[in-house]
Amino acid sequence: MNESEPIVFPQQYMGKLLRAVVEFDMIQDGDNILVGVSGGKDSLFLLTAMREIKQRIRRRFSFAALTIDPMFTDDFPVERIGEYCRRLGVPFSTFAVDIDAVIKAHGDKHACFTCAFFRRGAINRFAVENKFNKIAYAHHHDDAAETFLMSLIYSGQITTFAPVTYLSRTNLTVIRPLIYFRERDIVKAVKAMRLTPLQSPCPRDGYTKRQRIKELIAELSAENKEFYPHIAAAMREDALGELWPAKKNRREMRDIYFEYMRTE
Repeated sequence: MNESEPIVFPQQYMGKLLRAVVEFDMIQDGDNILVGVSGGKDSLFLLTAMREIKQRIRRRFSFAALTIDPMFTDDFPVERIGEYCRRLGVPFSTFAVDIDAVIKAHGDKHACFTCAFFRRGAINRFAVENKFNKIAYAHHHDDAAETFLMSLIYSGQITTFAPVTYLSRTNLTVIRPLIYFRERDIVKAVKAMRLTPLQSPCPRDGYTKRQRIKELIAELSAENKEFYPHIAAAMREDALGELWPAKKNRREMRDIYFEYMRTE
């Protein structure tokens, strides 16, 4: 992160940003929003975008940044994130959660799920304890498309995360202002802003199921230029076509069976 230059948000990206915020009604007056910041390109871009939103829209809200150190390394440079927040004038907090130890204790099984579960849990607790009512994450459109395909391939479900999600257990609402950005948009924007994102400290980065799905999307998109747009269209509720009915349980099948079969 270059500390000698002013931080200027590229104005050509305001349309996508405001479209998401307005279409999904993400921000209301009085909101206190906690922004999850890992130090990667997406979260740094989101943090800067939140400052831009605050200056542009009529609704009055406040926001602050939180970084979780998952303790994958001994030298996670959290101070660099704090310095960037200071330059933006954004309150910053951080603490460590030994996610690495938890993953190792479970034999490295389901590492990505474990990491996400404990990270989200820590952020949610901090938000509740510090009177935030919303959490902003830097998930972009590629993340949603990848989640959609992962759910279909690995769990047999047609689902992905929503732009706005209410968490009833904590009374928190998750918003994703970057939902209309492709990952390549963010790469270009961060380069234009002359930011130097932190490298992911995760030792499994690049070797996950999500990475495999990312590569699959790239491969199929190279063969068919309509592949990604079709995924994007399929994620909408109005895209649902004719599907089989839900699978009947054993009792339901028994009742129908005796209706079909002769008893004499």
